[in-house]
Amino acid sequence: MVLLENSAESKNVFMVDLCGIQARFGRDKLFDPKLYYAAKMPVSLAALPQVAANVISVVQALRGDVKKCVALDLDNTLWGGIVGDDGLSGIQIGDLGIGLAFSNFQAWLKELKKRGVLLAVCSKNDETIAKEPFEQHSDMILRLEDFSVFVANWEDKAANIRFIQQTLNIGMDSMVFIDDSRFERDLVRTLIPEMTVPEMPEDPADYLTYLQSLNLFETASFAIEDIGRTDQYRAEAQRALIRQQCASYDEYLQSLKMVAAAAPFDAFHIPRIAQLTQRSNQFNLRTIRYMEREIEAAANDPNRVTLYFTLKDKLADHGLISVVVMEKRDGGILFIDTWLMSCRVLKRGMEAFIINKIMDTAKEQGFSTVVGEYVKSAKNAMVADVYEKLGFTRTDGEFFAADVSGFQRNKTYVEEQKDESW
Repeated sequence: MVLLENSAESKNVFMVDLCGIQARFGRDKLFDPKLYYAAKMPVSLAALPQVAANVISVVQALRGDVKKCVALDLDNTLWGGIVGDDGLSGIQIGDLGIGLAFSNFQAWLKELKKRGVLLAVCSKNDETIAKEPFEQHSDMILRLEDFSVFVANWEDKAANIRFIQQTLNIGMDSMVFIDDSRFERDLVRTLIPEMTVPEMPEDPADYLTYLQSLNLFETASFAIEDIGRTDQYRAEAQRALIRQQCASYDEYLQSLKMVAAAAPFDAFHIPRIAQLTQRSNQFNLRTIRYMEREIEAAANDPNRVTLYFTLKDKLADHGLISVVVMEKRDGGILFIDTWLMSCRVLKRGMEAFIINKIMDTAKEQGFSTVVGEYVKSAKNAMVADVYEKLGFTRTDGEFFAADVSGFQRNKTYVEEQKDESW
């Protein structure tokens, strides 16, 4: 308990759950007293691969390699039986028999959702029938509002997963597909090889233990914004409907009534800022990862200028969605060391708002030139030309510059909120 309390105060310490490994494999397998006294090794050679795998999971989370979404089958996956054949009263869920295994599985998924992992339904079913257990069955732990996207039809599941991925605007390699059917799992593995598809056990009693052993959803940080992530993505579906009703994309953007705020880093937002640097891969110009102590150091560095950005519209409050760290350099240059943004707010003019704010900040602080750099990664090709699109000129290789005094502001429908009391 003391270790846990002390680690919470140290922003550069991350926990690896050895107790969970011991619970699965037993104390005798985890600990070898002869090895401990001979070499002071607290972990046996037999358990070392599993412990190492858990450590690597934490490191991968710090590097941004995280699973963000679980796409779920329904029949014989979230409950026992087939709701279309067995009826609402015939499915197995609750405290009795194998129904408890499905209830515990749902409870685990609910906890993942609270940590910011998105849940989606991908089911071959009639949508009305598929929704009945969530709406009417008293033993269901998961409800419709727990899902960011709900797809139930008779199309092939690979096509439906692609629809889910496009709706959520996340990488396919950050998604996990869970289905009791070997046929469906093989289909998705074949057509979408970058997606993680666990080979589920035959017995539903083993579902939860097996999935927990894979440690797919390790995280290195948690922010309060994670709790509301599902609501934010559900609001995205509402935006899609509004977009269809508008005569033009500009009219759609205006209709959202977007308001953004920008402010220097502060202590309250440090956990979310660090988390965003660890999770953002696609809109990330230089893909630099930060831990909380490094964010705190940047905030207190007189040679750096920091900004975080928040956004809300008439449908949802997106919270903190972008981070900028700039370095003061000789010759009146302000260099954009870090610029990243959550992909869920792309194509709304937020990038134009951010660049405008960067240029305003440079002018206020007396800089003559702003310089940015694009460093190519495996996932950030989408921002290769973002500086040029926003008024910068390529100067050397992947460096871009803009003159502060002559900069032409970018058009955007995002209004600035000076007082971030909202």
